[in-house]
Amino acid sequence: MIAAQLVIERALACASVDDTIVIVTDSSDATLRWAGNSMTTNGIATSRRWEVVSIVRDSDTARVGTVSSTSVDPSDIQAVVRASEAAARSAEPADDAMPLLPRESASDPQDWDRRAQHTSIDVFGSLATELNVGFDGHDALYGFAQHRVDNVWLGTSTGLRRTFTQPTGSVEINGKRSGASAWVGTGTVDFRDVSVGTMLDELSTRLGWAENTVELPAGRYETLLPPSAVADLMIYLMWTMEGRGAQEGRTGLSRAGGTRTGEKLTDLPLTLYSDPHASGLEYAPFVVAGSSSDSVSVFDNGMDIDRVDWIRDGSVSTLSYPRASAQKFGVPVAVPGENLVLTGGTDVGLDKMVADTERGLLLTTLWYIREVDPTSLLLTGLTRDGVYAIEDGRITGAVNNFRFNESPLDLLRRVTEAGTTEATLPREWKDWFTRTAMPPLRIPDFHMSSVSAAQ
Repeated sequence: MIAAQLVIERALACASVDDTIVIVTDSSDATLRWAGNSMTTNGIATSRRWEVVSIVRDSDTARVGTVSSTSVDPSDIQAVVRASEAAARSAEPADDAMPLLPRESASDPQDWDRRAQHTSIDVFGSLATELNVGFDGHDALYGFAQHRVDNVWLGTSTGLRRTFTQPTGSVEINGKRSGASAWVGTGTVDFRDVSVGTMLDELSTRLGWAENTVELPAGRYETLLPPSAVADLMIYLMWTMEGRGAQEGRTGLSRAGGTRTGEKLTDLPLTLYSDPHASGLEYAPFVVAGSSSDSVSVFDNGMDIDRVDWIRDGSVSTLSYPRASAQKFGVPVAVPGENLVLTGGTDVGLDKMVADTERGLLLTTLWYIREVDPTSLLLTGLTRDGVYAIEDGRITGAVNNFRFNESPLDLLRRVTEAGTTEATLPREWKDWFTRTAMPPLRIPDFHMSSVSAAQ
C-alpha cells in the first residue's frame, strides 16, 4: 500500500479535466465487546477509503462526478480517475459551482508528509481492568467500546494541500437487574479520562431506583433532560439549520419572506455553537466533502472552518451556507460543525435539579428519533433504559416508557432552567456524532404523547 500522499499526487497527475480533488482517509479501528459479564470479541482493523472528485467546466457551468474506492493497488488509480471524469461529463450542471480555493488560501501543512497514526487494543487496558471488577458484581453488564483514528489528506489541482488526524472514542455500558435496564455512555479521545468505576456506580444507582415501579399515563410532565438526551435533540436541530432550505420555506427555520435568523427563542442566555478548536472536542478545521448538499459543497474543499454560533444568547444567530449559497443570498459563509456545545446555564448539576423538583420525570436516554414535520421540526421518538418519577425532590421509582413528540425549537422556547455544561455522549446519534458538551435542561411540559411497551 503506497502512502496516501502519493495516491493524491498520482491521481492529480493523470487527471485530464478542469479541476480535480482527491481525498484519502486511512483509518484504524479498535473494538471491544462484552455481554453477560464476560468479554466476547475484540479486534483491530485498518482501512483506506479515497475519493476522486472531477469537475468539468463549460463557461459558467460546472459538472461534478465523484468515484470512491477502497483499493490499495496503485494500478487502480488511473481507472478511478477516469471513472470520476466520465461521471462528471454526464452529470447535470452543479448549482453550487464556484472556483476551487487556490493554494495560497491555506498555508502548506508542515506535517503533510507524515505517516498515518494508528490505534491499538492497548487503548482499552485500564477500561478492561475496571470492567472485570464490574463483572464480579450482581448486575448483568453489556456494552461496546470503540476507538478510531482517521487520518485525512486532501489535495486539489489548484495546489491546495491539507491534512488532519481525528481520534474518536466511546464506551457504552448497559446494565440489567431484575428486569430493569439502564444505560450510561461517554465519549473520549484516548480513554485516559474514562472512569468505568464511576459509570458502574451510576448504573447501579439507576437500577436501584427501578426496584419500585410507577405506571403513568401519557401527558405533559415537568421533565429533566440529562446532557446526553439534550445532545441528541440539539444535534438534530443543528443538522436542520440549512440556510438554503430555510430561505426556500422548507424547514422549521423558515418564515415569510426569509428565515428566522435573529428570532428570540428564550430569555435564558443559551448559546449553541460548533468550534473545531474546542478543547477535547477538536475536529478538522477545514472542509472535507466528497459530495455536495444544502449545507456543504465539494467546491469548498480545504476552506477554513471557524467557530459558528448557531444560537447566541437565546436567539437564532446563524444558518449554514456554502460559498455559492452565501453569495446568492448575501450572507456570511458558515459550515456545519462536527462538534456541538450548549452553554449559558447556571452552576447547577442534575442532582440539584432533581432536588428542586416537586413532581416530575427524569428522562435518561432517547431512542429511535425521527422527524414528523420538517416545517416545525417536530420530532418523535421513544424513551429507553430509564424514566424515573420525582416526588418532593427525590426519585421514587421507575416509570413506564413513552413515545414523545417535541420540536427542539419549541423546547428551547419553553426551557425554564439549564444546568452546568459537561461533555456527554449522545446515545441516538453516537455512530455519527460523538463530540458534544451539554447542560441538563428543565422542560415544564414535555409531551409524552403515548405509553410505549418498549423496554
